[in-house]
Amino acid sequence: MADDVHVLKHQSIAETLAREIRTGRLKRGSRLPGEHALAARFSVSRNTIRSALTELSREGLIATHSGRGSFVTFDGRPLDDRLGWARALADQGVSTETKLLRLERVDDPELAERLGVDSPSFFAIDRVRTLTHGPAVSLERSRIPGVDGLLDLPAHGLIGGSLTATLASVGLLADRGEEWVSAGPLDETDAAELGRPAGEWFLTARRVSWTATGELVEHVESLLDPLRFQLHVRFGSES
Repeated sequence: MADDVHVLKHQSIAETLAREIRTGRLKRGSRLPGEHALAARFSVSRNTIRSALTELSREGLIATHSGRGSFVTFDGRPLDDRLGWARALADQGVSTETKLLRLERVDDPELAERLGVDSPSFFAIDRVRTLTHGPAVSLERSRIPGVDGLLDLPAHGLIGGSLTATLASVGLLADRGEEWVSAGPLDETDAAELGRPAGEWFLTARRVSWTATGELVEHVESLLDPLRFQLHVRFGSES
């Protein structure tokens, strides 16, 4: 019976906190009260609070960092980045601003060999994305093929500021790809670009996308604020 009460209590607490997150009472990026404060608020043990926080983490509503506490994330709504991060965030009502750090043609034989493409010529496009009136949340270093239709890219820039639209204008539409995600501390260079302290942990995502006919669309390495971005994988059959 005691175990059943514990389950009911932690589920009830999780539901209450989830409702406060979804309604905006607990703002995205804010830190939740500590375990002691939550235990006092709900008149339960810290173990029950930990179970509730674990439930919220599973739902993608918070992220917990050892020694720092639990922080509210984007409230569990999925970000579909197939049309670009700006569009994915905008579709969820998140306003961002993008700063272009680099747009130039480069030769990278090592990358060409790794991707199995013939030409070592790429366009390097580096961008920092920030929340409007807020902190930087991503640093993206894209490499796209130096095809004929993009030769004047450094002079004219991205179409409407959108890399996805620019690629689509020359028929480079992603049909398939792969992505790898890890996490680690920011080095001094990346931290300076993001305006974050060196050593802060960020997600690192590397994605390669291809057209339906096997042409390279984009190779991009992104540093993503783990309080703002999550990896959500589904597997198995659904009834």
